[in-house]
Amino acid sequence: MKVGAVVITMGNRPEELRALLDSVAKQDGDPVQVVVVGNGSPVPEVPEGVRTVELPENLGIPGGRNVGIEAFGPGGSDVDILLFLDDDGLLARTDTAELCREAFAADDELGIISFRIADPDTGETQRRHVPRLRASDPMRSSRVTTFLGGANAVRTRVLTQVGGLPDAFFYAHEETDLAWRALDAGWMIDYRSDMVLNHPTTAPSRHAVYHRMVARNRVWLARRNLPALLVPVYLGVWMALTLLRRPSRPALKAWFGGFREGWATPCGPRRPMRWRTVWRLTRLGRPPVI
Repeated sequence: MKVGAVVITMGNRPEELRALLDSVAKQDGDPVQVVVVGNGSPVPEVPEGVRTVELPENLGIPGGRNVGIEAFGPGGSDVDILLFLDDDGLLARTDTAELCREAFAADDELGIISFRIADPDTGETQRRHVPRLRASDPMRSSRVTTFLGGANAVRTRVLTQVGGLPDAFFYAHEETDLAWRALDAGWMIDYRSDMVLNHPTTAPSRHAVYHRMVARNRVWLARRNLPALLVPVYLGVWMALTLLRRPSRPALKAWFGGFREGWATPCGPRRPMRWRTVWRLTRLGRPPVI
């Protein structure tokens, strides 16, 4: 299987980007083809053989990654597998690409693999980086219902069948949107603890737009993908969870602003998942109301 990698960058982490690209170049087996997308910025110097695309404006995470996908042909069709890697990450092992090839070759239903993210200094994995409800043991691999956007591998047939990431989301929940569409099309998602991306421990709230976009995109996610009966249940659960977490007043104001925006603005095409998919998500331990 041919493997490619998409990395988006703002051009502000040249040393980390170079280290990541070096770790990709060290992968066992056939070389991994790499495209680096400068998302509204020039791309720093990269090793020979790495292709670059420089965008005149920041298209956000899903928009930038979609540009990277298309650099490998329509829907990434020039390769069989695409890795999506954060520019400040680092592949901890040299056999990750080979493990991906083996996993996809062994399981025709497998569409997406979510890697384990580990802090490079402590080796610890944050609970939020384990894409399931039972997240206490990050060393346990399992079937899951979503994946981590900056540390994953996708079979490109998934992208040609269900489409890429939702550009308009810009930041937050774009992976779950793709995951739900893939699951509805019959694909499965695995979390693999042995496929590791080293990444410094960070808080998602470090982004100024975090609370607004998390809320807005949560509404869009439900409006686009859930059966009508589940939309108010899903959003009601998340509103209750948000209030229980007792965010600061400015954060809560931004969250409710984003929630209103999610209802007042277009969310893109609505393709509600089948009830059979709802049952599949439930059997996998995460019904689409949590």
